[in-house]
Amino acid sequence: MKIDIFCHIFPECAFQRWFEAAPNLKDMGKRVRNVRMLFDLDLRFRVMDQFGEYRQVISMASPPLEAFGGPEVTPGLARIANDAMAELVDRYPDRFAGFICCLPMNHSAEAESELHRAMRDLGARGVQVFSNVNGLPLDREEFRFLFSVMSAYDLPIWLHPARGANFPDYLSEERSLYEIWWTLGWPYETSVAMARLVFAGVFDQWPAIKIITHHLGAMAPYCEGRIGHGWDQMGTRTSDVDYTSLRASMKMRPLDYFKKYYADTAVFGAAAATRCGLSFFGVDQVLFASDTPFEPEPGMYIRETIDVIDRLEISDEERERIYWKNAQRLLKLGAS
Repeated sequence: MKIDIFCHIFPECAFQRWFEAAPNLKDMGKRVRNVRMLFDLDLRFRVMDQFGEYRQVISMASPPLEAFGGPEVTPGLARIANDAMAELVDRYPDRFAGFICCLPMNHSAEAESELHRAMRDLGARGVQVFSNVNGLPLDREEFRFLFSVMSAYDLPIWLHPARGANFPDYLSEERSLYEIWWTLGWPYETSVAMARLVFAGVFDQWPAIKIITHHLGAMAPYCEGRIGHGWDQMGTRTSDVDYTSLRASMKMRPLDYFKKYYADTAVFGAAAATRCGLSFFGVDQVLFASDTPFEPEPGMYIRETIDVIDRLEISDEERERIYWKNAQRLLKLGAS
């Protein structure tokens, strides 16, 4: 059995309404329109049939909802998308193990209301948020409801990176070139969001919070030494802000907070990255995911991710935890 916990989709009704709201959306908007599996269920099911006992947990594709409209528009778009995903899960339970709701994060009051509706009335297994909200960090006061509500429901937050070509790589330029904003910018975005939540005290205020970081924790596993020994010295090189007091107020090392995150295996079939992430987070905090359907050919990321996991030097029972047992436990599948 395999439960793929990070699979993107764009139900047809949501696809039409979202892009009607923003017909000239650039960057990922162009890419989304060209990925048939996002809205073609027949193609998606043919691909899924190649992998035996395999189900998906579905979420809306990037760009973030806030890119499609202002706060007067996004609450309605969120309801359309969440209703559509819930209907797909109800109609195809053998295909879709559950869905992750989306929120109009540029309207915090409506976002909190929609979060409760999706969790309570629609049976969402968690919520997807992006690493920033139109450039605003997730540790701002207006977004704290997210951690309070999800801690109470005891279900996870999926953390997805968000960054566009309008975020330059150098201050002297106006745009990022060569798709650096995606290839290298997205792992940086996720890592920054992880750090901001750590230093904002999210894990101290809500110790049971569960946050699944996309792409195996992004830069965190590879930068373990910098996060560990580097941030152990936090404030010793900083003269304009008293970070030593912040560091002293933390209940654990910064590295220990990073290890409280969960992570998925969506690293596009990279064996070394998979081993690095698994070593950092441990078997019980890694969940199988492919990031389908954003691959060069349909099914490629699913196939290559399975190949990597099957070749890991771990026990069969540990492999089962990664493939489905961790998802079943964390998402409370079968309990809704």
